[in-house]
Amino acid sequence: MSGAASDDGKKEAQVEGGGLYAEDGQCDSGIGCSRSLHGQLGEGEPRSPSALRVPGERDPDPPCLGEEDTGAALETEERLDSSYGSSSLVESLRELGKTPEEEEEEAEEEEEEGLRQQLLETFPFVSEDGDTLLHLAIIHCMDSVALCCIAQLPKEVLEMQNDLFQTPLHLSVYLQQSNVVQELILKGVSTALQDRNGNTPLHLACEQQSLECAQLLLQQQEPVFGKPLEYRRSLKNLQLQNWQGFTCLHISTLKGNLQLMALLVNSGADINVQDGTSGKTPLHLAVENHDEVAVKHLLQMGAQVDAQMYNGCTPLHLAVGRKDATIAAILCHSGADTLLRNMEDETAQDLADGNDDILTLLPFDDLMISGKPVVCSS
Repeated sequence: MSGAASDDGKKEAQVEGGGLYAEDGQCDSGIGCSRSLHGQLGEGEPRSPSALRVPGERDPDPPCLGEEDTGAALETEERLDSSYGSSSLVESLRELGKTPEEEEEEAEEEEEEGLRQQLLETFPFVSEDGDTLLHLAIIHCMDSVALCCIAQLPKEVLEMQNDLFQTPLHLSVYLQQSNVVQELILKGVSTALQDRNGNTPLHLACEQQSLECAQLLLQQQEPVFGKPLEYRRSLKNLQLQNWQGFTCLHISTLKGNLQLMALLVNSGADINVQDGTSGKTPLHLAVENHDEVAVKHLLQMGAQVDAQMYNGCTPLHLAVGRKDATIAAILCHSGADTLLRNMEDETAQDLADGNDDILTLLPFDDLMISGKPVVCSS
């Protein structure tokens, strides 16, 4: 009896002391034991009711919760939820689902956006001549910087004019940077803006005799309402005059560039267009320059041989007045009217008085019947 009692006492003591052994020689699993926790509670530390409860004893009924306590308990439960379906987890899962290519594309987009913002912040700062970063990049032939600006910036910014009213397109055409010209045109910048001399980029292309830049400026794009949009714009640009009154065809004729002249005419330029100061056509200018080749070229393309200036002078008047027998002969053989009078009532023969080389080309007009001249060839 005493042995059994001592055994029972030993078991009770073991239960009170933490339940180290269930029976002699058998080790408890330790579940629920304080030693299985990260830190063992000391003797003076409070213990939870469940830790002090004797196995088999019922837990006391919890106290009734009020509405506030119930809400707090529910909120606690929500916070202890596994968070499946929460936005943070969804975003994390999306990030994990991205391929390296997608991540690389996003990084490139962020880098481009950052570069665009930097360029937009830089553009308000201009030089003492009103040049923007793009103007300066073109002036100093830094194509890579210029192309980067063109790719990142909107059209309105790319059309900014400096103190000489030059746009980046003016400068790139003047310096014959065809790759920059092409990118600006593809970006849709205006080709009709005029600098302080009234020149459009196309005027400058003709002045610099840059056939490649002129072709880029005159290139045709997709048709709209039956006619190409760029074609209609080109026609408008071809008729624009600078402050000297010259169109692009006048300038290319003065330069004697036959290829540019043909390109402009084939693109829709009026071959008989008059300048804004004296009314000279390209044929008049070619005669004034004594350019026989240009005269023949214009006549072959359909120039009007008897076109008159504001004062009534024809190309033949100019040729005779300059004593150019060769060009006078070309005009006569092309059907020039030798009897047309200018505003001073002069014919070409009147101007040729004393020049036998030219007089042999012209008919006599001094014979008159009933007040009308009788034309006789020599």
